[in-house]
Amino acid sequence: MAVAPESTRVCARWSQPLICVRDVPRSSRWYCAVLGGESGHGGDEYDQIMVDGELVLQLHAINAEDHHGYLADEHVMLGNGVALWFEVRDFEAAAERIRASGATVQTDVHTNPNARQQEIWLRDPDSYLVVIAGESAYRPRS
Repeated sequence: MAVAPESTRVCARWSQPLICVRDVPRSSRWYCAVLGGESGHGGDEYDQIMVDGELVLQLHAINAEDHHGYLADEHVMLGNGVALWFEVRDFEAAAERIRASGATVQTDVHTNPNARQQEIWLRDPDSYLVVIAGESAYRPRS
């Protein structure tokens, strides 16, 4: 089976996670500070968090119906059972950025014995669990 040259391959996967939040601008500021990103859309009902020109997370207001209807029940606790995991190239710089942002740290910097990578676990303003991790030996690199 022939493999297309790198320049002509189409990515088979591209995650575009979207979470519902109570205050899009507040959550956008939080994620931009923690991830070292920037707003890619802006607004009170929807935003995109961009890091190095790539979309890494979408934020949607829990009380915005939009064209698709409501995405979540605003009477149910947000973030329950969800972990948003972000791998970063420079973990030390990310940990410094997180500390400077004032984010709530749930589990401080440690080495995960299973993944063999450094991690720091946080809670975002809506109680979503957010894990910032150093590079993993398990993720294929090109």
